[in-house]
Amino acid sequence: MFLKKQDRNHKRSMAAMLVMLVMLLLCVSVFTACGAAADSNESSKANAESEAAAQSSSEASSAGATEATPEASAEPNAVKTISTVKGDIEIPAQPKRIVAEEYLGSLISLDVVPIGAPGLTLKNYYFKTALTGVEDTGEYGKPSVEKIAALAPDLIITGNGDNYELLSKVAPTLFIPYGDLKNAHEELTYFGKVLGKEQEAKTWLEEFDRRIAEAKAKVDAAIPADATFSIFEHMEKSTYAYGDNFGRGGQPVYQALGRKPPTDVAEVIMEKQWAELSAEIVPQYAGDYIIMTSNIWTAADFEADPIWSNLPAVKNGKLYVWPEERSWYYDPLAVLAQTEELADWLTNGN
Repeated sequence: MFLKKQDRNHKRSMAAMLVMLVMLLLCVSVFTACGAAADSNESSKANAESEAAAQSSSEASSAGATEATPEASAEPNAVKTISTVKGDIEIPAQPKRIVAEEYLGSLISLDVVPIGAPGLTLKNYYFKTALTGVEDTGEYGKPSVEKIAALAPDLIITGNGDNYELLSKVAPTLFIPYGDLKNAHEELTYFGKVLGKEQEAKTWLEEFDRRIAEAKAKVDAAIPADATFSIFEHMEKSTYAYGDNFGRGGQPVYQALGRKPPTDVAEVIMEKQWAELSAEIVPQYAGDYIIMTSNIWTAADFEADPIWSNLPAVKNGKLYVWPEERSWYYDPLAVLAQTEELADWLTNGN
């Protein structure tokens, strides 16, 4: 009987221990589940915060792109396609290293200073002080390809097609034949588009038009509307007459001031733009006013010459002589300055 009682007590102890073990396992399971749930909640929270941050960053980037200027948003290697007489070419959207074999004055007007240009244009009377540090690329019309290549340009601008093939192997070459752009408006508008300077071109031309209009009004008030004008150049062995797009004062006189050459030669000189004159035919081309380029003769020399002294313009003091240094250039800056110079002469008693 004692053994039976002891056996019963043993069985009760075993049952109690089993119950305690089951309860312990249940507690462990509950704690583990709670921990996992907490970790899951923390992970979800972290993921949500990460997604919110990413969305905020994306929205900020989008807003920044909307407000960026064209210069800031342009890709470093972006290009644009330009149609030329040589076909379509690709040039940098924002060229930084330009060699200007032609049209230098238009670039300067737009505050674009090239890295290289011909020696003759670097001496331009009207803006040579703005060209400090610009490299000489050789003789005007005959550029040194080696010098240009050494400058590593990203764009070359030329008005002469003779060297196009060689230049185009160095860098994209924009060829605009001389005479295709016939006045300051055409030049500035064209290069404003090419260089992304449309607003600068518009602003510059507005001021140009205002000053030209003032000069023209002064001249119109002082000089008869039917007075004829001639653009001459006198050299040691030759004399030339010029039209309205060949320098020597043609642009300011015929375009800006709206004056005309003698009727009998007007069509010829405007179509060809230049003519070499023998002494016998000079009188046919001589107008009431003569704008003369000469590096070798002064007004007094023409007045003393037996041929020139018989022309009405010379007899009447209507001859204006200036050196090639001031008359040869025909870019927008030069034309504006020349127009105002000639207007002052014409309205101040010649």
